[in-house]
Amino acid sequence: MANQAQLDIFEQYFYDLNQFARIPGNSTEYADMLDILQEKISIFEVTGASLGLGMDLPNNLYRLGSILYNGIEAEHLTEKEFSYIKKSPLSHPTADFPVYLRNGDNPNSILVYADSITFHKISDITCNYVKAPAEVKWGYDSTTGLYDAGNSTNFELHASEETELVIKILALAGIVLKDPGLYQIGSAEEVKSVQQEKA
Repeated sequence: MANQAQLDIFEQYFYDLNQFARIPGNSTEYADMLDILQEKISIFEVTGASLGLGMDLPNNLYRLGSILYNGIEAEHLTEKEFSYIKKSPLSHPTADFPVYLRNGDNPNSILVYADSITFHKISDITCNYVKAPAEVKWGYDSTTGLYDAGNSTNFELHASEETELVIKILALAGIVLKDPGLYQIGSAEEVKSVQQEKA
């Protein structure tokens, strides 16, 4: 339940970011919703990550930001777009205009092109991305039954999400325990919170 609640809140950041990007912001330093959401997402941003062997994307990738070849951002292309540009001497990829596409054989990896050849030199290619939150785990010593911090993973969400997290876990507990009262309390608090944020 804890992991599901954390993931629900995390995924909502991106829907809210899209929604609030369409609404004019305000000049208040601490109350602009876009700034608040970007602060919450920034906890999960990873920059300059090296790719694995075979140009594999990181295992904890949630949203891919950009692919960089020697510090130059590569343009993302589809297979169809790539087939058109590689035919033209004016638009084919170069070291100053690299491109990348998802590897059709392995969707968790990419292919990067510059000067019409695929680069396999991993050190030349990095990526910026948003990682998924780590799975929450409460470790305990099986012999004593005491909490074991060394085998635990805490929530990674922004500190301001504590109340929302408790409400979501409460609602999920109501579903699991088949207690409509518990679920209704959690749902009512969630609706109230959403109305306050979007008013």
